[in-house]
Amino acid sequence: MADYLVIVESPAKAKTIGKYLGKRYAVKASMGHVRDLPKSKLGVDVEHGFEPQYITIRGKGDVIKDLREAGKKAKKVFLAADPDREGEAIAWHLAALLNVDTKEPCRVVFHEITKNAIQEAFHKPRTIDMNLIEAQQTRRILDRLVGYRLSPLLWRKVKKGLSAGRVQSVAVRLIVDREREIRAFVPEEYWTVDAAFRTKEGQFKARFTGYHGDKTPLPNRETVDELLGHVKGATFRVGRVKKSERRRNPSPPFITSSLQQEAARKLGFRAYRTMAVAQQLYEGLDLPKEGSVGLITYMRTDSVRVSEVAQEEARSFIFEHFGSSYAPEQAKQYQTRSKNAQDAHESIRPTSVLRTPDSVKEYLSKDQYRLYKLIWDRFVASQMSAAVLDTTTVDIVANDAWFRATGSVLKFAGFMKLYIEGKDDSSGDDDDTRLLPPLEEGQQLPDPECLPEQHFTQPPPRYSESSLVKEMEELGIGRPSTYAPTIETILKRGYVVLDQKRFVPTELGEIVVDLLVQNFHQLIDSDFTAHLEDELDSVEEGRADWVGILKDFYGQLETDLEQAEKTLEHVKLEDEVSDVKCEKCGRLMVYKHGRYGKFLACPGFPECRNTKPIVKDIGVACPNCGKPLVERKGKRRTFYGCSGYPECEYVLWNRPTGQLCPDCGHPMVEKRSKGKVEMVCSNEAAHNPGVDNSEPTKSDKKTASKAKPVTAHKRSRTTGASKQNQQPKQNQQPKQNQQSKSKQKQESGRGRTTRSRVQSS
Repeated sequence: MADYLVIVESPAKAKTIGKYLGKRYAVKASMGHVRDLPKSKLGVDVEHGFEPQYITIRGKGDVIKDLREAGKKAKKVFLAADPDREGEAIAWHLAALLNVDTKEPCRVVFHEITKNAIQEAFHKPRTIDMNLIEAQQTRRILDRLVGYRLSPLLWRKVKKGLSAGRVQSVAVRLIVDREREIRAFVPEEYWTVDAAFRTKEGQFKARFTGYHGDKTPLPNRETVDELLGHVKGATFRVGRVKKSERRRNPSPPFITSSLQQEAARKLGFRAYRTMAVAQQLYEGLDLPKEGSVGLITYMRTDSVRVSEVAQEEARSFIFEHFGSSYAPEQAKQYQTRSKNAQDAHESIRPTSVLRTPDSVKEYLSKDQYRLYKLIWDRFVASQMSAAVLDTTTVDIVANDAWFRATGSVLKFAGFMKLYIEGKDDSSGDDDDTRLLPPLEEGQQLPDPECLPEQHFTQPPPRYSESSLVKEMEELGIGRPSTYAPTIETILKRGYVVLDQKRFVPTELGEIVVDLLVQNFHQLIDSDFTAHLEDELDSVEEGRADWVGILKDFYGQLETDLEQAEKTLEHVKLEDEVSDVKCEKCGRLMVYKHGRYGKFLACPGFPECRNTKPIVKDIGVACPNCGKPLVERKGKRRTFYGCSGYPECEYVLWNRPTGQLCPDCGHPMVEKRSKGKVEMVCSNEAAHNPGVDNSEPTKSDKKTASKAKPVTAHKRSRTTGASKQNQQPKQNQQPKQNQQSKSKQKQESGRGRTTRSRVQSS
């Protein structure tokens, strides 16, 4: 029988930690939060010091009973929830339910799940930090006050089912303000003129910069014609050549926000997907000889700190695998730039750089491998030497008209040999890849071809998930753990939709934002929200009274609510009517916004509950029945199916071109990979004998039937498009390993479900 009981959050984490602690320790999972405010009422006594009224979360009775029984048998209970405010709160609630003395050292904290970190943490348990508890409790109560006092107003004045949140409303406002900025944008014309030179040493272009060395804009065609006339027949000569050496430093290791941004850019991951996979990598995965081991450090952090041990291990790896020139003389130290950073944990890094991505690839799922490689590459690169580039700037003169050409040669790759940070906007040329031929001052150049081009200024881009997280971080809105649930909430509520991976506000979102701005300006102000985050940090540091913060906030909220009740009129939302008739009752269907975008619904609800997806004819006939193929949006991605569904279940995952394969007669499709588009045959099995084209299993058919109107598994026999059929059998993992990983993912997901739901409520 075990002497000690250790309580963590998820079964996957329990399994990993139990292996390191031995038989004297029983490790059990709380499955996330065990207590929370009641859903049926406010649950906060605003008249008596904002005392919260916690209750056991529904469905957690058996878990708590099991933990209590195990606690009675143990000599001591250790609470080892995650090392953040939420984790501290979970430990505190568990202590209350299990009668654990919080003044005794019962709290164990570690930032990576490795043998050394676990054993060291259990040698230094501490008491529960009440400052952390009060900071988390203050945030929870603030969000509850806003949600439960403001949402009913929206139900009465706009429509039922709406919600308002302290952070989510500010996020929606950012998206709405950007959309209105785009609508109000008036494009302005401007021109560029490039001079294209052909010399014996090579070709290059130089762009007009101005007259007499000063910058001169080209706003219209008249100024361009004037320039072309000015340089016609003139001698072009090199006026100035400037060469310099430029050093490019690596990016720091990941923090939560930068990981979400880079995973969106390079992997196409949504924020919630990034955090879910990172959670699996942190909690532990089965590796041969090592068993279950955590691959990365804790993934909710705003600090770029790195431990000396990790730095030395990385430097040794770099010396051995890249050479001494790739390791700087001193280990690189990074400063956390955000003034709001708590700096409580290390950056996100691999627990050991010796576990290279390739060495663990066969034991990870595709998502786990890709995210782990991203984290590993970024961390190792952050400890490497700077890249060195030889940069050349050449000014060319013709009748006092100046043209400039720039180029760079990579002299020493440094960290760029391993990793280069992605960009939100990939437009524009990269000087690091542009070369110039040898040029000398005074050198005459042959007559160039002048290439004028008209442009128009562009409005600011809509927010992508990456740029929205970056903006929220820079403004100090929310904290690392709140970005993903906030984005999911505003999508779920229908305030915004994703269009080509960019956020677009719905009419409902704009109406709610306008209502809040007019009546609760302070609440929806980004500066005020950031100020509240600073006050929460002060509570955590023991410098502020949490009750006083709530009292000030609630007083202003109540005043605004009373005024809004008197002045705010009912807002009627008019649905946009389509030209599609409901086949059940004959009414013209209307456009509605759902979690996955627009769809058609019958206005006769609730009498008629008919809904239809919005489809777009792509001008290609179905090879099975001859009816048009249409573009549809599924839960995960766009696909192309027969408009005769469900009678005809033909589907393609890639866009058909309208052409047929000359070898087998199946439709040719556009396959996109890494920004490139190529035409391939949709019948992959006909050209790749290794692809399994077997009949779908019963489980496949059951899954397909639930995902109406998509029946991808059933149709993949024709198209070869299912994920199962995309890999040869010889590359598939052993069945036992697959089942183990599948079970582990499910356990990890169960361990976080309640916690995520509580955070975003």
